[in-house]
Parts: sequence; C-alpha cells; structure tokens
Amino acid sequence: MACQNEVMFEDFFPAMVERLGAEGFMKELCNGFRLLMDAEKRVITFESLKRSSGFLGLQGISDEELRCMLKEGDLDGDGTLNEMEFCTLMFRLSPALMQSSNELLEEALIGDI
Repeated sequence: MACQNEVMFEDFFPAMVERLGAEGFMKELCNGFRLLMDAEKRVITFESLKRSSGFLGLQGISDEELRCMLKEGDLDGDGTLNEMEFCTLMFRLSPALMQSSNELLEEALIGDI
C-alpha cells in the first residue's frame, strides 16, 4: 500500500505556540491526542481515528488514507499511535515548528530551571 498524502492542512501551530507558549502548546497537543484516542486502549487506533475523522473535517477520507496517516507516525510498528508518536508526528508535519524546535526546547528547559 503506497501512502501518498493528498490532504492539505493549514499550519496554525506556529501561531498557537506564539499565543500559548511552549508548555501551553504541548498541553493542547496532548488534549488533541486524548480526543482522538481509544479510551480503553489509550492509543489512537484506526477505529478511533475513523470515528473522529468527521470532527477533524475529513468526512470523505478513505480507509486507506486513514491507515496511511497512522503509518506515518507509527514509530514502533504496532499499528497505533501513542501520545509520544502523535506529538512527534504533529511536529514533523509542521515545517515552521521543525525550524523553530530549538527555540521551543530552550523555552521549555528554561521554564524547568
């Protein structure tokens, strides 16, 4: 199954980071994960993503495209996304966040001191 990303998203993450700060943005990413996850399994599964696709504005997305979305972020090969995989994927999909990741890391580290 070849995965080709044909769904286009507007990248609002940089504006969210600016408005919320690094810690607030990470909290929002975690909230997004919880909205998409299977409550019993505590991971995002194909079924939980399919149930949420309408909420995400992806009503017409195919099962193959949903599977490709999962595969894109599934780092351990278990067919699901845990919270770390989800957050990592969200960062990877945002070119602006990837460019400014060092600034976010510094802000988070300074906040911990």
